[in-house]
Amino acid sequence: MNISVWEKNKMFRSLFLIPLLLHTILAKKTALPNLPTPQVPPQQWSTLSGNEPLVIARGGFSGLFPEGSPDAIGLAQGISVFLCNLQLTKDGGAFCVTGTTLDNTTIISLVDPKEKTYNVDGKDVQGHFSFDYTGLLIEQNVSMTQAIYSRPNFYDGASPVLNLDALLSGKSPPRTWLNVQNAALYIENGVQVVDIVLELLKVYQIEFVSSSDIGFLKSISGKSNKATKVVFKLLNNNKVEPSTKKPYGSIVKDLVTIKSFASGIMVPKEYIWPVKPDKYLGLPTTLVADAHKSGLEVYASGFANDFFTSYSYDYDPVAEYLQFVDRGDSVDGVVTDFPATASNAIACFAHNNTLPKKAPTLIISNNGASGVYPGSSDLAYQKAIDDGADIIDCSVQMTKDGIAFCSESTDLTSDTTAMPKFMSRSSSVPEIQPKSGIFSFDLTWKEIQTLKPQMVSKSSDFLRNPANKTSGKIVTLSEFLELAKAKAVPGILVNIQNAPYLASKKGLDIVDAVSIALINATFDKQTKQQVLIQSDDSSVLSRFKDIPSYKRVMLLIDKMGDVPKQSAEEIKKHADAVNLPKTSILKISNAILVGMTSIVQELKDANLTVFVHSLKNEYTTLAFDYWSDPNVEIATYIQIAKVDGIVTDFPATASRFMRSPCSIPTNDPSILPAKPGDLLNTIPTEIQPPALAPLPPLEVANVVDPPLPAVTKSSKNSTVAEPADAGATPASPPLPSGARANVASSGLSIITILVFAMLFAAHQ
Repeated sequence: MNISVWEKNKMFRSLFLIPLLLHTILAKKTALPNLPTPQVPPQQWSTLSGNEPLVIARGGFSGLFPEGSPDAIGLAQGISVFLCNLQLTKDGGAFCVTGTTLDNTTIISLVDPKEKTYNVDGKDVQGHFSFDYTGLLIEQNVSMTQAIYSRPNFYDGASPVLNLDALLSGKSPPRTWLNVQNAALYIENGVQVVDIVLELLKVYQIEFVSSSDIGFLKSISGKSNKATKVVFKLLNNNKVEPSTKKPYGSIVKDLVTIKSFASGIMVPKEYIWPVKPDKYLGLPTTLVADAHKSGLEVYASGFANDFFTSYSYDYDPVAEYLQFVDRGDSVDGVVTDFPATASNAIACFAHNNTLPKKAPTLIISNNGASGVYPGSSDLAYQKAIDDGADIIDCSVQMTKDGIAFCSESTDLTSDTTAMPKFMSRSSSVPEIQPKSGIFSFDLTWKEIQTLKPQMVSKSSDFLRNPANKTSGKIVTLSEFLELAKAKAVPGILVNIQNAPYLASKKGLDIVDAVSIALINATFDKQTKQQVLIQSDDSSVLSRFKDIPSYKRVMLLIDKMGDVPKQSAEEIKKHADAVNLPKTSILKISNAILVGMTSIVQELKDANLTVFVHSLKNEYTTLAFDYWSDPNVEIATYIQIAKVDGIVTDFPATASRFMRSPCSIPTNDPSILPAKPGDLLNTIPTEIQPPALAPLPPLEVANVVDPPLPAVTKSSKNSTVAEPADAGATPASPPLPSGARANVASSGLSIITILVFAMLFAAHQ
């Protein structure tokens, strides 16, 4: 690749980077001092200086763009200090590339297929080393790539390796932190690293210089610019420091000696909050307090929104930052690949845990706090209440003997421990789902009470709170309602599923069971707590139309591209609100936001309230536009899509967002949303994600359902009713309008079930 191509791509991207840059700078002015307002007192920090912690951006916004690329630097500038991990060429060229070699983040192997081997800290390392090349060769022939494969690769090869001199001699250089990597290796191979670094410090305004080599730091001590802070960077505990030949874990115990040649330390975050072998946080160390007593600043490194650290954070990156700046002694700065999230944590969320909710948008739990505890369990509901949910939800299922209880699905295979115990009761019910399952209506309440609720994780790589995988208990609808009353929750949502099938095939009247439970708990006369009745069946909702204290919600499951006026008006006949899948609101292709439908506005024009489901914290569920930060997704659905409520597995994340002053877009600072198309327009046209096929509109036929069938008499169930025609064989119930059309399937074979059961048992 030549420079003309780089410049062409740079010019193309720069045309579209401006709104994205403004989104970052205006929304997150958090490296600058917070300006106090009359309503909010100045924040007090337990850093060494008393100032708010610094955000140090490794290579700029490297969580999205390749390290050191113009876009990465531009998005991070103004909210953070730019950290350059220094690599030197044999003629003294200074470049910013993380690592010992050039291999992980550049295309060097395409330029020079041959690798060399050098001994680095006692180990042979093979690859391409910067000191084997001239600065001119690297600058003109080597471009950057995204080192983390889960991050977007659209920008690979678009920018040359960053020349530090070119960056710092520009018109508006960023605040800079120079980290000198492998100083001893350069000296061994004839590169005068001390002289080069001292010259850089003399010529340019560099605020920090760091190294993991004590000998190097001592060699520049007293020779560098007095305005430049010298920081000792410690590596993992068991690694050996090259000068003293001692492990870093031993050196950190002698802070007095460190203070003799450095003004601060940069440590892996585990030095402060250790992570136990089970991946939960251990007790904090006293390192920050001890260092502050010795006059040393402490900078924690290793932060990235898309790196799993500990189950204790529930996949919420803001929660991790707050652990270091808002829990006891605060670190003096954090080193991160996602500077915007760190900036938000400091300016918007720290010290705000007791503020009242500011945003009017409803927080609706999805089976309670199902991201933290098994869904629909007593623990999940209590956690949702504690975390600030406005509405807690119960998806009602029925047992064989007519007991209504809460569970996401009538198929208990995933959400409970039913599979090993009741494998022989597995059956195929194509009216409900295409695969076989163990269904609640085939088990008595006594049998279900022998089960435990079970955590459902995003994938085997993203387990949710495994220590509590089967914690808590399954609750009846009556117990759910009593909990809501006792805790004075602002509202409840009762979701009714599969009513036609239960009535016609199982003799179970789920609508009547819900009605009686609500009346018994006096929710029909409720004036202080909201009562939402949700269903994907319009006939179910019609059964509740005469109770003014209930608000009816139509659940739409399938993706759609449009809601014509006639369809919206038809919904209004049956419901007061609509619960939409988020993919019907924002269009996503290859994890990039490519547009937005007009569905929310179309429904609001019909005087319908709009909810969106279901939001999660795991970064794999988030578009790249959200910067692997669930708070940006929340802001987008509230501020851009303008929904009235969000359904979430993690109410704590949504509640913290809505308590923050930054949730109000007119405040400064504020967390602004991702605008669909802004990130897309930074990608060259030829490699943009493919255009999405148009989604079908919501037709009236998909809104209106046939009347509910009469409840058949069944000797197997305790809740029975006479069918409309006692002599007629009940017909198969029609699918509800909001549900996916299931294709009949033989489902799981007995062999598959057996294999699944054995695998399940092996993991217990």
